[in-house]
Amino acid sequence: MKRFLSTFLIALITIIMIVGCTNKVEDSNSTNPSSNNNSFDTNRTINVITREEGSGTRGAFVEIVGILEKDENGNENDRTYSEAIVQNSTNAVMTTVAGDEYSIGYISLGSLNNSVKAVKVDGIEATAENILNGSYKVARPFNLAYKGDLTPLTQDFLNFILSAEGQEIVANEGYVQVDTQAPNYEANSLQSGTIVVAGSTSVTPLMEKFVEAYQKLNPDVSIEIQSTGSSAGMQSAMEGTANIGMASRELKESELKELKNVVVALDGIAIIVNNNNPTDNLSIDQIKSIYMGEITNWNEIE
Repeated sequence: MKRFLSTFLIALITIIMIVGCTNKVEDSNSTNPSSNNNSFDTNRTINVITREEGSGTRGAFVEIVGILEKDENGNENDRTYSEAIVQNSTNAVMTTVAGDEYSIGYISLGSLNNSVKAVKVDGIEATAENILNGSYKVARPFNLAYKGDLTPLTQDFLNFILSAEGQEIVANEGYVQVDTQAPNYEANSLQSGTIVVAGSTSVTPLMEKFVEAYQKLNPDVSIEIQSTGSSAGMQSAMEGTANIGMASRELKESELKELKNVVVALDGIAIIVNNNNPTDNLSIDQIKSIYMGEITNWNEIE
């Protein structure tokens, strides 16, 4: 009887130890996001996500990466992969990539959140500091453009954006200031009236912060933001249907003939993948090849 009880207790202790170890492994896997990378199938096709034509983010991206090519006559040709999935906003790109393990996209760095992962480019992390020192190459300006002379109200709003208070908002929102020594904002008198701002969906989140802060100081001012895309914003400014146009790229020669512009912030373009994708670095050449359809599978990424 004693021998039976001893054998039973040893067996029971062994079972308890096995169950305990199994639970620890399961708990470890459940709290370690990188463990999901073991299920990532590198043989799968890369699902390329891009922005619509006319998007400032797309315009800057294809030019910087080298996807925009010119023919013998100087005509520009955007050679983005014909199978790329087109999304019409920053949020749509992030949502698509967040829901698809095998996708890749690009967005404004200031809009980046933890729903997706930004990869390094040529070993350089996409940060405000690296944009400012020039080491992160996929970056572009945020331009505000207008036609003719500004109204006193619109000029005052622009003065606020370029002031110490406005540039502090730029830094707080994760973008790069264009002037770290900007003067303080000084309103000559309480402002009133209406301003219409139209254009880039990438600039819009930052513009919303500018408007919120400005209206606290000038509660009688109404500012309407129309998030229509960079090219549409420049067209609205040229036509006079908007006081200010927003562009998340350099202005085109045709636009500069009719508009004046001022850079209010610098922004990186983050190359994003799904959080379960183990890829953490891509070269400019690899990004170019992916977006031109020359690299089509994840196993081609070394």
